[in-house]
Amino acid sequence: MSWWRLLLRDKFACVAVVILLLVFACALVGPLLLSDLATKQNLRAVNRPPFSLDDGWAFLLGSDSLGRSLLARLIVASRTTLSIAVPAVVISLVIGSALGMWAGYHRGWRENLAMRVADVILSFPSLLLAVVVLYVFSPSAGNIILVLAIARIPIYLRAARAESAELQSRLFVDAARTFGARSWAIIGRHVAPTVLPTLFTVATLDFCFVMLTESSLSFLGIGIQPPDMSWGLMVAQGREVLQSAWWIAVFPGLAIVVTTVSATVLASWARLAMDPGQRWRLTLPRSARKSAVRKSAVRKSAVRKSAVRKSAVRKSKEVKS
Repeated sequence: MSWWRLLLRDKFACVAVVILLLVFACALVGPLLLSDLATKQNLRAVNRPPFSLDDGWAFLLGSDSLGRSLLARLIVASRTTLSIAVPAVVISLVIGSALGMWAGYHRGWRENLAMRVADVILSFPSLLLAVVVLYVFSPSAGNIILVLAIARIPIYLRAARAESAELQSRLFVDAARTFGARSWAIIGRHVAPTVLPTLFTVATLDFCFVMLTESSLSFLGIGIQPPDMSWGLMVAQGREVLQSAWWIAVFPGLAIVVTTVSATVLASWARLAMDPGQRWRLTLPRSARKSAVRKSAVRKSAVRKSAVRKSAVRKSKEVKS
């Protein structure tokens, strides 16, 4: 069954894909059409409430404290948020997965070196590291991408290392090695295609974390700086008038939540779709899928209890003997 049919069987995954496509379309096309409207001030329309078309469609979600269209600013800010989250995830994915597969395939000192580097980076909380770096240097988009990419490299490095270390002893890898294939050729042709589905799932989830981190940095005032705009910066600007104009902070926060939840749902679907051993679950109706998951969990619990019981009986016999 094709991926398209599998996707159509899952309504939540379809909705998540539609939302993400809409967000990316807004990020690509929106700033070209609405950049002037997003920055145009109208002091006669300060803090206009949402869901009113009296001032035109541009003020459907209301206006901010300077009379700027909140809908236009949301659409334009989506490019800034995604232009930080996507490059940071892609850079950390490429570097971390390459180092992880190289270390896991060769093992030995290469694996130890890669894991120690990952441990050093992980010893610093990513948000705290970003705060320190951006406080010392200028809080620009390039610095945010760089520090977030470096902080997320160990996630992919550890995942790729574990997968490739298990694959390097497989029969098809031994056969390629026997026929004289070079290590990077084996990694590229045999190891990477098997590891990439797992890394794609991790990257989809990590996209949510990076976007939330960027929003947190902008909210703290050391991320994106005016006159640029991002969803996190819009939330920070709206907190001062939260009681009188709640929509200024709520709608950007809602955009962050909806985008991250959609990416999480898509990652959950992709994890099943890319795993040949779990793909059959997507062919079942949702009710039957839940029943199958419940039965599988009960079966695993029974097997675990049986193993514990047999182990206890064996130990008791050894003690008696």
